[in-house]
Amino acid sequence: MSESIPELFGSNVFNDSVMRQRLPKETYKSLKKTMRDGTPLELGVANVIANAMKDWAIEKGCTHYTHWFQPLTGVTAEKHESFINPTSDGGVIMEFSGKELIKDEPDASSFPSGGLRATFEARGYTAWDPTSYAFVKEGTLCIPTAFCSYTGEALDKKIPLLRSMEAINKQALRILRLFGNTSAKRVTTSVGAEQEYFLVDKDLYNQRKDLIFCKRTLFGVLPPKGQEMDDHYYGTLTPRVVEYMHDLDKELWKFGILSKTKHNEVAPGQHEMAPIFTSSNLATDQNQLTMEIMKKVALKHGLYCLLSEKPFDGVNGSGKHNNWSMSTDEGANLLDPGDTPRENAQFLLILAAVIKGVDEFQDLLRASVASAGNDHRLGANEAPPAIISIFLGEELQAVLDSIEKGIPYGGRIKQQMEVGVTVLPKIPKDTTDRNRTSPFAFTGNKFEFRSVGSALSISGPNVVLNTVVAKELDDFATELEGSKDFNTALADLIKRTITEHKRIIFNGNGYDEKWVQEAEARGLLNLRTLPDAMEHYLDKKNIELYTKYGVYTKAEMKSHHAVKLDKYSKILNIEVNTMLDMIYKDLLPAAYSFMNDASETVLKVKQVAKGAKCAAGVALVKEMTELSDALVSEAEKLAKLHEKAVKISDEAKQARFYADEILPQMAAARTIADKMEPLLGEKYKPYPNYADLLFRV
Repeated sequence: MSESIPELFGSNVFNDSVMRQRLPKETYKSLKKTMRDGTPLELGVANVIANAMKDWAIEKGCTHYTHWFQPLTGVTAEKHESFINPTSDGGVIMEFSGKELIKDEPDASSFPSGGLRATFEARGYTAWDPTSYAFVKEGTLCIPTAFCSYTGEALDKKIPLLRSMEAINKQALRILRLFGNTSAKRVTTSVGAEQEYFLVDKDLYNQRKDLIFCKRTLFGVLPPKGQEMDDHYYGTLTPRVVEYMHDLDKELWKFGILSKTKHNEVAPGQHEMAPIFTSSNLATDQNQLTMEIMKKVALKHGLYCLLSEKPFDGVNGSGKHNNWSMSTDEGANLLDPGDTPRENAQFLLILAAVIKGVDEFQDLLRASVASAGNDHRLGANEAPPAIISIFLGEELQAVLDSIEKGIPYGGRIKQQMEVGVTVLPKIPKDTTDRNRTSPFAFTGNKFEFRSVGSALSISGPNVVLNTVVAKELDDFATELEGSKDFNTALADLIKRTITEHKRIIFNGNGYDEKWVQEAEARGLLNLRTLPDAMEHYLDKKNIELYTKYGVYTKAEMKSHHAVKLDKYSKILNIEVNTMLDMIYKDLLPAAYSFMNDASETVLKVKQVAKGAKCAAGVALVKEMTELSDALVSEAEKLAKLHEKAVKISDEAKQARFYADEILPQMAAARTIADKMEPLLGEKYKPYPNYADLLFRV
């Protein structure tokens, strides 16, 4: 690496350091005020910023700019415009105005809108988000932007996230003021998104239609060795992976992405990258960019990066652990137990808000991580169950038990856990072992939401977390602001909240089947599929939540509901078409070729060795014949069901049909196909198998 890491880091980003160097002092102050307070920028100020951005980008080799946004497709979008403008003498000059920086008008007609607009209504607007730094990528200045319709509805994942961050900021400040903090001006939610992924050889990837079209294998059996030896987890990196990770870090650092940790994950071919925390908005932008860079760097190394949640059956899937916390602009982590009674009482109140919010809105949290791909992962033995619950650990659980029951805390602190801010003892730091089976685990000074799928945007889950906690803090602040005796009211509120919502707390093994039964007895939801989760999305309480805090309008919620259901059905439609194509064009021809050659061999053996029965060969041909016939039968059933599915016009009913009818039939067809695969010799295999894909990197 020719450049030092400090020189390399952020070199492609128009960050705070660059702005201080290139902007006039007053312009810089105006921009920082906009970033901090959300105040509008005057056009004159925007013009100065745009010109400085343009000059910086041109020095970096850029010829174009784009408003980089995140539509409801789940990936990023960009329309490139050149800096050139004609001059009267037939030449060109390089220009970029404040108006072009602040706003653009991409064609929005083909982006999902969930019925918010007709297809022929093409106009949409992108608006600069100054809280997320611009960056250069492949000769283009990329300006992070929000994306809305002509009539102002959110058509992206950024606008709701920014709205939710403002909601929790407002309510958290009310809580801080109650505890005497008058200096903090802002509370920000921070996220560190650990990203899991698989690497496969690109040449082998190109030989599998299911990977090309679906990003997961629709057929395949485990090789003789899988992950049972646990030797891949944190194991020595292969030279090819080392080179890939080295280049990936280098590229991420150029974009100011704080890539900190890299290692092998549990499954063969699986790896993880973990960044340092940053604000929820910036973390979301950076995670979208991270996924894009992962794929591009992989191609340079002859690899393909699979971000799908369950690309291989029988081995661990990939998640994206969303580490969420709350901090003030003064650097105080509000989920970190403090050193004083007052700080600890504040911590317990905020903790109670999280517990209550997750319990009351477990359906929204589950819906936020629901997708066709992630449904294959949630509930499997390597992922959190579909049931949402909170893990607190033994120490913190003992503290809450003491408060609820009014008994002395039996841990390291041998005294009563009174919540009154004058007598509350110091709460111990996290000393409990981690619970990897928990969907939502407290890990010392943050919550780790482990249910997020590896391919998903982290915007949705963080919108839910921000909004539900904002709601609970709002209710708490309103109750405490009207109390005559703050300490007594605070103690009563925390105790009541813990007592009423303790059902959501589970510190045991989330993989145990007994937990499913216990969760049902507690009244917790077990939403196994996306259609299950989306049945609750438009419940009255959820509409009231989002509309009260201005995160979504009712129309936007209906739109997102429709988009998620439609996307689910479209993904399964593609998977069915791919499965049928592979059965008829790849697997069955391979089986027939094998049977033809095997039958000829049996006949030749019988001719040469008079009286030989060749029973093994005959039995093999017979078994393959029966399996082939069975596969055709299952494929025909799948095709007929699929014909019904595509004719269903109601989005919810169509998604439900895919979940209840199509997926089981796909599994039935796969079961037969996977019995055929081991019988086919190397010469006849129709596509690279799991052994090739998982152990060739």
